[in-house]
Order: sequence, then structure tokens, then C-alpha cells
Amino acid sequence: MDSNPFPPGFFDRADPYPDSAFYSSPRLVTHLDDHAIAAVGALYDELGISGDVLDLMSSWVSHFRTPPERLTVLGMNAGELDANSSARVRVVHDLNAEPRLPFPDESFDAVVCCVSVDYLTRPIEVFTDAARVVRPGGPFVCSFSNRCFPSKAIRGWLYADDERRCDIVEQYFRLAGGWDEPRRQRRTPASHPGDPLFAVWACRAGHAGAVPPTRRTGEAASA
Repeated sequence: MDSNPFPPGFFDRADPYPDSAFYSSPRLVTHLDDHAIAAVGALYDELGISGDVLDLMSSWVSHFRTPPERLTVLGMNAGELDANSSARVRVVHDLNAEPRLPFPDESFDAVVCCVSVDYLTRPIEVFTDAARVVRPGGPFVCSFSNRCFPSKAIRGWLYADDERRCDIVEQYFRLAGGWDEPRRQRRTPASHPGDPLFAVWACRAGHAGAVPPTRRTGEAASA
């Protein structure tokens, strides 16, 4: 693979101002319809996401059907994180300002990121550090749709279609290193009239109980 597959300007955004200003007020809303939300929870169940889990770029809800034993939520707004009833630990942290995660090595059994990967301006650094904080064999699951705050999403994401967005996240995993080959899947049926949900995930190299394979790309899972 090209060592630099992203063209100049790919990670630029229409709103270049610090994210701390944009996210200063709580937004206690959901960014997916109910069917897509259910698909997120179904994916977490299917992949066996449990134990010590880190939810990156989180908000007031983490979309688990059954919360993991210890959920750490990291996000931009303290009010949103405080409202997350599933969370045991809440951390306010701006990944675009500082992509290194404020946790020791191998702190978590799994990492998830729901409908937020499109806002990362330094994703390779974040994915690299996610491999540091997750235990061997632990998954990092990125789920996303086609809805976003357009002023804060990176330009390359806005101009990509659904399949290309899956390609982009796969490239993040590969370029970061430390991950097994990523997998991808559409989690809502193509016939679903509401929000589509896609997921790309990979396990940290070192296998201490790898997540089993699921359907191939394009085969929607029931939710």
C-alpha cells in the first residue's frame, strides 16, 4: 500500500477552529435512528465486547444492549459524559489536540468508537495509540453512518461514498500498525429506508482470544 494514500487537504475541515469551542455545550441527542442504534448494540453483542471497555469520542449514550462490566467514556463535553449512565469512568479529552490516550498500556479488553471516526484529523496516531491501550487480541470497533456535523468532518470523508469510507477506516488500521487485518460489514439491510450503519474493526496483534469472523462485506446482519 502507498505509504501516504491520503492527498493534501484530506484531513482539512470547513471549521478549523478548536473543537473545544464547538463541543462546549451539551448535545443530548442521538445521531442514528432506532434501527441503526439497535444494529450497534447487536454488533457489540456478536463480537463479545465486554470487560474493561473504552468508548472513544463518546457522549451521553454508548449503545450497548448490556453495558460492559467497566465502561470508560472519553469525549469532549463533561455534561454529556456525566449523563452516560453506563459509564464507570469519564474522561474529557480532545483527540485532535492530543491523540495520545491518557491510559496505561494494555488497560482495556476492547475499544469502540461510534459515529465519530469521521471527525479525527490525526486518525493514524489515534489508531496507533489505541493498539497500545488495548490488550492482545482485543478489538477496536468503529461504526459509522452517513450523518455527521459537516463543518467538523474531514474533507476526505465528506467526498467519499459508503464503500470508500470503509476503505478509509481500513487504511487507518493498516497504517497505524499493531492490528490484524481489519474486517468490514454493513450492519443494516440495504433496503432499510433509514440510517445505514457500517462497521470496520480489527483485533490487536498478539491474539489472546481473537474475535471470530462474521459475514462478509455487504451482507447485512439482522438487528
